[in-house]
Amino acid sequence: MPQIKKAAVIGAGTMGSGIASHLTNAGVPVVLLDLPREGGGDRSAVARGAVERLLRASPPPFMHRDNAALITPGNLDDDLHLLADVDWIAEAIVERIEVKRDLYRRIDPVRRAGSFVSSNTSTLPLSMLVEGMPDTFRRDFCITHFFNPVRYMRLLEIVAGPDTRPEVIDVLTRFCDVALGKGVVPCRDTPGFLGNRVGVFALQAGLVEAAAQGLTVEEADAVMGRPMGIPKTGLFGLYDLIGLDLMLDVVNSLAAPLPDDDPFHQVAPGIPVVRTLVAAGHTGNKGGAGFYRTREAGGRPVRDAVDLASGEYRPAKRPVPDAARAGERDGLRALVEHPDPCGRFAWRVLARTLSYAASLIPEVADTPLPVDEAMKLGYGWARGPFEMIDALDPAWFRERLSADGFPVPPALEAVAGDTFYRVHDGRIEQRARDGYVPVERAPGIQRLTDLKRTRERILGNDVASLWDVGEGVACVEFHSKANALSPQSMAVLAQSVVRASEEFRALLVHNDGAHFSVGFNLEFALDCARRKTWSALETALRDFQDACRACSYATVPVVAAPSGLGLGGGFEVLVHCDALQVHANTTVGLVETLVGVVPSGGGCKAMLHRWTQDARDADEAQSGALRVFDLIGKARTAVSPQEARPLRLMRDRDRVTMNRDRLLTEGKALALALADGYAPPAPPAFIALGREGMAVMDAVLDDLVAKGIALPHDVVVSRALARLLCGGDAQRGTSVSEDDLLALERETFIDLASTAATVARIEHMLETGRPLRN
Repeated sequence: MPQIKKAAVIGAGTMGSGIASHLTNAGVPVVLLDLPREGGGDRSAVARGAVERLLRASPPPFMHRDNAALITPGNLDDDLHLLADVDWIAEAIVERIEVKRDLYRRIDPVRRAGSFVSSNTSTLPLSMLVEGMPDTFRRDFCITHFFNPVRYMRLLEIVAGPDTRPEVIDVLTRFCDVALGKGVVPCRDTPGFLGNRVGVFALQAGLVEAAAQGLTVEEADAVMGRPMGIPKTGLFGLYDLIGLDLMLDVVNSLAAPLPDDDPFHQVAPGIPVVRTLVAAGHTGNKGGAGFYRTREAGGRPVRDAVDLASGEYRPAKRPVPDAARAGERDGLRALVEHPDPCGRFAWRVLARTLSYAASLIPEVADTPLPVDEAMKLGYGWARGPFEMIDALDPAWFRERLSADGFPVPPALEAVAGDTFYRVHDGRIEQRARDGYVPVERAPGIQRLTDLKRTRERILGNDVASLWDVGEGVACVEFHSKANALSPQSMAVLAQSVVRASEEFRALLVHNDGAHFSVGFNLEFALDCARRKTWSALETALRDFQDACRACSYATVPVVAAPSGLGLGGGFEVLVHCDALQVHANTTVGLVETLVGVVPSGGGCKAMLHRWTQDARDADEAQSGALRVFDLIGKARTAVSPQEARPLRLMRDRDRVTMNRDRLLTEGKALALALADGYAPPAPPAFIALGREGMAVMDAVLDDLVAKGIALPHDVVVSRALARLLCGGDAQRGTSVSEDDLLALERETFIDLASTAATVARIEHMLETGRPLRN
């Protein structure tokens, strides 16, 4: 079967350049073409400028800046010949049918016979795109609808036409799954396909109901966020992120081809304040203001929110509505049954959205799974619409819809007293037209969430669990909020190492959460600092270190398979594993100094070992220790494995997975590959650098102070870190044990936690999510 070894992207706008950059993340060379610049000079300036913008963009679209060298910029007048040797041409130009058809007529004579051509569109039917094109072109053509930002959004919708060769879909599906890390969902050629058809409807329903219930922007976002299992940006925050003007265009383009009786038309008009804001240039984040804006007041940033009735800005609040609190604590039913306006808002948004999704069966898909996958992968929902209906109870949902005057779609009637998903004979099944059929995933795709539904937990508590994931491998799962690590979660990790050593061939540390772990539970540390319960904090730190060390010295291999954030204490778990199977978008690093403490779960010790293990004396160890001082002191992070390896946050033995849904399978395979003949490593030893080493680090710190980079408490924290890394009071050149360094970690953490400046940093981080510079 052919492979994608070289690609071309036509259109260097946001989507096109995003597709191009992500292709380079997979190691694929890309030709990037756009219109020639008029008036002389560099005729490929448009495409070249797009690459320059990619290098400045945040979050970074390249997994490493060097990937930009794989892009060849060009223009459509002079460089069409560059298409002659590419395997895939991805078109991402303006959403105008004649402009696209004209482009296809131009590229068809120069492309290699049999090369694939696709359009990144969700508004134009495939049948119209290929109208009038030769049969050879129609056979090689499909739609590949990426979501922005391309590197980070997991959904890819693929649409085949009646003439499209099966090989085109097969090759692109496999490539985009494995090499680009996409969750590929086949779609029918219907308006908006799956993700936008339901997702845009949900956003519009949210606008309409927020205004109808008299909610503020902040209240609506507090409800239509985590309590619903929707990303924390919420409703209006997401509108600002996408762009209000773009959303108006998207809504209009989706509404245009839909029949007059489609419920989408009921919510498409939205609310008047959207057009008022756009007319004033307040188009969202890109315009500096939208439903929210940030301004300076008294030398500090102040956030404002729009009043939905007047369109005027006022200081934003941080409400926690009772309905939202009930939803997070007790689930979806508690949210929608709450009697206050926020509860009514939640009910009416979900009543509209979930019933609309159900009404699309069988128009857009024969079963619930593609719709649910599209919303989870494309919009970041924790559960898809049909999974939400199951959580509410389909019979209850159907009865309340009817009682409140909402139509009950046939698919919901047909499920009767059952659910859309069930576990039967150890397998997950989904409701189809004529009964239940198995949920099938591509070979190698495996989710812990699925496995948990079909087997019993071995051990665990409210924040962590141990599961048997098959083939002699056990899996530790963290499942607290953001997977922050507490004494309870570390107790499960320690118990799991013992259990795995007795009953399994290997242990995996993995979860399906948005983040592997954001680190040690700061609320616990803050509570100890406020109450001055230093013995409780010291015990928790020791237990944390012991659990991490247990991973290092287990009698079976311990492999972690992280995704999302693996920071602070989360990274300390990772650094004590035998190997990592890392998702390509994982961000790792030791960031404790941002909150005024130092890594104290063995992170300082482990990174010092990685940078000094080959040193023969104190002079050689000095340079490695300085790298660790810089790495931890500046809280450096790596946003990809390519960035992590030079910092030794990842090692050569660690492997990379592009598709998060393959982490479990590939992590298990790595663990089993290490199992035969496995023996744990010997404990490390260290060379003390003494006062001389501290003096060298102090000189580095003085330079940062002189440049205005290090502020007063940075100096306090960094000097404490320097003393730890140099072996405390040990004389230069003497040996320092692992136990000695771990004791220094605990001592330093507690000393810093007792300072008012560190308490202020922790409080500020918990309140705002941003570090305090003091």
